[in-house]
Amino acid sequence: MQAVDQVIGQRLSSGVPLVAQVAQYIIAAGGKRLRPALLLFISGALGCADTQKFKLAAVVEFIHTATLLHDDVVDESSMRRGNATANETFGNPASVLVGDFLYSRAFQMMVEVQNMRIMEVLADATNIIAEGEVMQLMNMHNADLDETGYLHVIRSKTAQLFEASARVGAILSGASPAQEEAAATYGQALGTAFQVIDDVLDYAGDATVMGKSLGDDLREGKATLPLIAAMQRASATDKALIQNAIQNGSVDDLQAVIGIVRATGALDVARAAAASEAQRAIQAAQALPDNAYTQALMALGSQLLDRQA
Repeated sequence: MQAVDQVIGQRLSSGVPLVAQVAQYIIAAGGKRLRPALLLFISGALGCADTQKFKLAAVVEFIHTATLLHDDVVDESSMRRGNATANETFGNPASVLVGDFLYSRAFQMMVEVQNMRIMEVLADATNIIAEGEVMQLMNMHNADLDETGYLHVIRSKTAQLFEASARVGAILSGASPAQEEAAATYGQALGTAFQVIDDVLDYAGDATVMGKSLGDDLREGKATLPLIAAMQRASATDKALIQNAIQNGSVDDLQAVIGIVRATGALDVARAAAASEAQRAIQAAQALPDNAYTQALMALGSQLLDRQA
């Protein structure tokens, strides 16, 4: 990861000062770096010694960071990871345009690797992520969204880059088709579990630990799995209260909504869904060679369920 951070620092350079300033701001804000780490774990599990893996790990982090810049503008977010968002600090136009810079820089870098299969995977993933963002936008304030629709959005918007990161690691390693598919399945399942837990924390987490306010999803009118499960189990009155909050993007009744989510066992339902995905990831990792990297992949699947931020 130190090698990846070195590549990131080198490739953020731009002759336009504001570009480098905003890009450095969002990268320096930290984050889990899960997607590049996943690419490196898969590469390690499959014995890849190709140093291009560091460049490609930086590529997936740039793609992810670009989506964050655009997301925060669309969601009108003011806080991320305990800091002011780039749009809050530099304004919406700068955030959108620097997001575009990071996308285009990522594509410059992936071309340098000169592997058409990897370019295809990352290009397709970027397109699917964009479609997922639009689907989420269309579903804002939609209190009728069901679990199937919810999963379709998060598998496109979040899990797709996890899947692509893992698949790229396998391709660069010269993996067999079966190993590549196992890696991709691991990435998709891990990414899905990651997002479900993220949505759980919006109603069960600690705002000071998470670095953002509880109820942000509700404020944005997002019907996530905890709310979907709660509406399926709540009384007619309580269901109507949640529906109204989603439709209006209102947090006036946030404490009441949190109470309903917890009382109906909706958090347990969502955690069980995340646990099922995490187990699917662990099973997929078992198809990879047994070594320290694969053991770490399986441990990551288990530990993901315990995250608090």
